[in-house]
Amino acid sequence: MTVDDLKALVRTIPDFPKPGILFRDVTTLIGDGPGFAAAVGHMADRAEAAGAQVIAGIEARGFIFGAAIAVRLALPFVPVRKPGKLPVPVLAIDYALEYGTDTLEVDPGAVPDGARVVLVDDLIATGGTAMAAVELLRRAGGTVVQSLFAIDLPELGGARRLRDAKVPADALMSFDGH
Repeated sequence: MTVDDLKALVRTIPDFPKPGILFRDVTTLIGDGPGFAAAVGHMADRAEAAGAQVIAGIEARGFIFGAAIAVRLALPFVPVRKPGKLPVPVLAIDYALEYGTDTLEVDPGAVPDGARVVLVDDLIATGGTAMAAVELLRRAGGTVVQSLFAIDLPELGGARRLRDAKVPADALMSFDGH
């Protein structure tokens, strides 16, 4: 399946979660077996080319893509979690949202020192969550060598923000608007 075929599987919902927003819904892509398999295949090829030794996924939809990529490459998967979900002492980072803050956590023993980590999520918008995840994975001892997304919203600048921080950013597809 081509990237254009995959892009056609992403549903656009206008005015969600608020007026003026075009929400890009990946549930229709992951709900299409051949489409999901093709998206994972494309992303796994990019992770492999980056020399991934560990795949990390951001909760929640990053788990879907990241775990599938990890399985395809027979690599470990590290979940970057929301607070209170891990049963061990954690490394945590607070980060800014449009209205307030949020926190991400990771098991400090989940990333071998110096491991080449590829960070995965479904979508990159402003990049705040991804930048926090990168910092957290670095604190855990990893070297983030690539960030991969199914969708980029380039007008919001998140991929550029990652690249400016020396983290290569790549997406299968991009959509204009936000």
